[in-house]
Amino acid sequence: MRILAIESSAVTASVAILEDDTLVAEYTINHKMTHSQTLLPMIDEIFSMVQLKPDDVDVIAVSKGPGSFTGLRIGAATGKGIALALDKKMVAVPTLAAMAYNLYGDSRYICPVMDARRKHLYSGIYTFDGDRLITVRDVNLESYDELAEELAGLDGVVLVGDGVDVAGDVLKEQLGDKCVLAPAHIKTQRAGSVALLAKQMADNGEYTDADELKPDYLRPSQAEREKAQHES
Repeated sequence: MRILAIESSAVTASVAILEDDTLVAEYTINHKMTHSQTLLPMIDEIFSMVQLKPDDVDVIAVSKGPGSFTGLRIGAATGKGIALALDKKMVAVPTLAAMAYNLYGDSRYICPVMDARRKHLYSGIYTFDGDRLITVRDVNLESYDELAEELAGLDGVVLVGDGVDVAGDVLKEQLGDKCVLAPAHIKTQRAGSVALLAKQMADNGEYTDADELKPDYLRPSQAEREKAQHES
């Protein structure tokens, strides 16, 4: 099975090609350029470098959220466009679970955190039982203090994700030695991890129809919230 994976849930843009159990290529940029500028050129380049064509893949995997509204829409639209044009299967991968795969096989608690603005984070809590990902607590939106209070009840946790940049110091101060911040090379979102989880989901038959794929924003956009306030 050959998978093209797309990760665009935050500032990081990442694409990868997984062939069975081999990560053939991964291209990641953590720079403030829009995903509309980066994703398609990255996909073109990664296929060129490994001498493949988009039609050579079996599955298109996208990171489905939560995360940036714009980033998720661009990633989903890019993946859907390729899948529909080439009649390929799709897998919609939960973003935070894929981030936990950055620490694949780690028996510690893993808490992916994404910046949700206004001192709030998207977070989840996971661990691995061998090669099986265990969801300890599913995705939630909460304040820094609320998350710190929740994590204080665990023996120890590794924080991973772009939320470490904004909240890592606060959480570290409150949790002390119970909290470890992931280093730079595994901290950000990675399409390779999206691909790895997508393969397991595909093996279990967890495909998503391209026409029905929708990002999981977890909360309404700012425009939707303002509209609701205006109408109430």
